[in-house]
Amino acid sequence: MKIHITIPDQRLALIDDQGIALRQYLISSAKNGTGQQNGSFCTPLGKHIIRAKIGAGQPVNTVFVRRRPTGEIYTPKLGQQFPKRDWILTRILWLSGCEPGYNRLGSVDTMRRYIYIHGTPDSVEMGKPGSIGCIRIANHDLLELFEHVPAGTVVDISN
Repeated sequence: MKIHITIPDQRLALIDDQGIALRQYLISSAKNGTGQQNGSFCTPLGKHIIRAKIGAGQPVNTVFVRRRPTGEIYTPKLGQQFPKRDWILTRILWLSGCEPGYNRLGSVDTMRRYIYIHGTPDSVEMGKPGSIGCIRIANHDLLELFEHVPAGTVVDISN
């Protein structure tokens, strides 16, 4: 099993060991485009793995801050109260780069940049860039993906 994310198409594909796409989902990558540098707010390219799966058993729309549930459940009203918050909801697949000097270690380290595949409010438009580096995906799609991939799953992000 592996995940392939194609930035121009704004799509994530779950691919089996024979190379067949089992599922495809619309995503939203970084509004600043692609890039490796810490502080760029870009989506990193290259080969990654899912380093950790976070949030199993939490309710849909659970709000996470620093990978921990806050006790809040996202609602449009909560969104209006905190319009500047970057909402990380439902589940987190924390990515770690596999290519030293490109997306691992130093100022290009994907994991230290806290790059995730994570849920987002239903009002966020999928299929167009809008995040600050992470891969946003609809909560119902993330729940399905979360159940199909173990930690260690390869994630390729390409242009």
